[in-house]
Parts: sequence; C-alpha cells; structure tokens
Amino acid sequence: MDSFSGILVEAIGLILSWDPDVIEIIMLSLRVTLTAVAAACLIGLPLGAIVGAFRFPMRTGVIIAMNTLMGLPPVVVGLLVYLMLSASGPMGVLGLLYTPTAMIVAQTILVTPIVAALTRQVIEDLNSEYAEQFASLGVGPFDRVLALLWDARYSLLTVALAGFGRAVAEVGAVIIVGGNINHVTRVMTTTIALETSKGNLQLALALGLILLTIAVIVNGLLMAIRGTATRAAYV
Repeated sequence: MDSFSGILVEAIGLILSWDPDVIEIIMLSLRVTLTAVAAACLIGLPLGAIVGAFRFPMRTGVIIAMNTLMGLPPVVVGLLVYLMLSASGPMGVLGLLYTPTAMIVAQTILVTPIVAALTRQVIEDLNSEYAEQFASLGVGPFDRVLALLWDARYSLLTVALAGFGRAVAEVGAVIIVGGNINHVTRVMTTTIALETSKGNLQLALALGLILLTIAVIVNGLLMAIRGTATRAAYV
C-alpha cells in the first residue's frame, strides 16, 4: 500500500493538474448544491419570516415541526424522493430519477427546514425589537416581513451559507436518488465514498481536500459577514 505522503502528493497533483474528471465532478457538485440552496432559500426565508414575525393558531406546533425537520435523516429523504420519482411512484412519468434534478430535489428538502428554522429565530428576535415601531407606524404585514428580511440580510446570508455547508457535504440522499452514475450524477461526496471502496485513494483524497477547502471558504465568509453586520450595527 502506498504511504500516506505518497497518496497526498498524488492527490495534490490531481488538483493542480486540473484533471478533467475532477473538474467535472466539482462543477456538478456546485451546480446541484447551489441550485438546491437557492430553492431552499426561496421557500425557507419567507416561511421562516412569517412564522417569526406573526402569532397565529398552531404556531408552536409549526415551530416544533420546523426544528424537528432540521434533523431529517438524509437516507430517509433519499428513500422518500426515490419512491416519489421511481417508475411506480406518482411522479415517475417525469423520468427524473437518477438525474441531477432528483439530487437537487433531495437536497432542497434537506436544506429548507434548516433555512426556515434559522430564519424564524433571526426574524423573531428582530421583530421583538421593532414591534413598537411597527405598531406606531401602522406597518402592514407584507411590509413588515420585507423590512425584517432586509434588516436581517447579513444574518440571513449566514443562514444561506449554513445551508450550503449542509448540502455540499451530503451523500446519503444524493447517492440514493442520483445513483452515482459516472459523468451524469457523480458528485464529490459520492465519488469519495466510491473511490475509497475501490482503493483509489488519490482521487478520494483530492476531492476530500477540495471539500475541506470549500468548508474553510464558507466559514471565512461567515466570519466576514458577521464582522460586516457588527460594523453596520454601529453605523
């Protein structure tokens, strides 16, 4: 067996050489993840803002459900999406199983509760600060939600980045609905699992290093956004 240092050198070589297979896998991973996070934000941000800004019957139950869904097991989500998209499922006629679209659907289901629950907490805290101002100005429900979303934009960017970090590292759901098909649905996480089992540790480590780099970049952006938000609060 090759030494760790030898495998590491070969892995770095794959990255620096811009290996076409590696680039293809990275680009598909980013396309699937970014699309899923965008869809999750379109659903989760307004939903979380509404739940955070207003009181209504069964609100506590909705919050409990949102918080519970944050811990959805990826393999369960993958199984449910598989059953929906399979030939015998209600959406089988669309032919989406084992396509990037199926992977996007699975990741969206996983990330949306995270975005919605975190947004709800951010907006609820902010709404309590502005409640008297909104009441004195007679701000309507729609304008209230828009105002809260805009004022919390820096915090909500961190919510979106948290969702991205969750999605880009996902393997269980995407391998079930995507099938890990070469040049079609093979993303970084599923490739790492496959290549490790095959003993191709160089490619697996190369993709692992790229995933770690993405994690560092995401955390760096989170810190930068928080710093910007803090400075903006004192302006």
